[in-house]
Amino acid sequence: MRKFISAFGFSNTIGFIGLGNMGIGMAHNLAKTRVVYAYDASPAWQSKIESSNIKPVSQVADVAANADTIITMLPNDKIVKSVAQEIFKKQNKTLIDSSTISPYAAYDLAKMAKDTKNIYTDAPVSGGVGGAKLGTLTFMVGAEKELYDKVSPILKEMGKNIFHCGKIGGGQIAKMCNNMALAIQMISVAEALALGKNMGMDPAMLSSIMSVSSSRCWSVDTYNPAPGVMPNVPSSKDYDGGFMVELMLKDLGIAIEASKKSGTDTQLGQHAQQIYNKLNEHFGKKDFAIVYKELTKSK
Repeated sequence: MRKFISAFGFSNTIGFIGLGNMGIGMAHNLAKTRVVYAYDASPAWQSKIESSNIKPVSQVADVAANADTIITMLPNDKIVKSVAQEIFKKQNKTLIDSSTISPYAAYDLAKMAKDTKNIYTDAPVSGGVGGAKLGTLTFMVGAEKELYDKVSPILKEMGKNIFHCGKIGGGQIAKMCNNMALAIQMISVAEALALGKNMGMDPAMLSSIMSVSSSRCWSVDTYNPAPGVMPNVPSSKDYDGGFMVELMLKDLGIAIEASKKSGTDTQLGQHAQQIYNKLNEHFGKKDFAIVYKELTKSK
């Protein structure tokens, strides 16, 4: 398919690598105005395609052959670096990485891009699977101002809030801090709801009170961990289809590593890491809100 250049300097053809719970929604929003060449190591994602503008390909190299701008949404540093190495075999590619990885990995990727005459920016997201589907994600972008201005129109097709977090790695620093706070927040909400339930309080009633009181937060009013309180969140779907425990544990590992290198005391972050490490033994593929289910079993 012939590629033409849009008003902001990018082709209407784009690449997307990593079509998991988040990536599939993001790709569909891009496909409203673009042709998306997409690849995931697991072919199962193809059954979720709902747009003729999404074109599945069989390998990373095929994405790079068809698109000059490529978005990645991958599980960890190692996989992102491996994919980037394949993309950067060609020149003049722009890689927008929306994975959650270490800021130190982002620094390495930026150097890799520069050395191969390519462009890299970190642009991790927040907003969950629902935000990915609705196109209301928050993007945290680490890039020089000129590059930020160029990639922002693309990100606005998938998100509602786009933040310029300064130079390369800034997006990952913001995401790392956000997710550490989220892990702690979810545990605190789950503990409170479990305490109420174990003392005879209806979790829906308690959630309604908390949502208009001083403990109001995202884990209460948008992503409630108690089954049945909200119909379309993972807790009401046996904790499937959300942000997996193993990914939250990975993100906490990034934060704790950074806290040690920066000399920051993160006692609550470390305690959250211990809790999710234990959950990961049996519930790694379940949504991280499953901490509530375990707490309601506590004696």
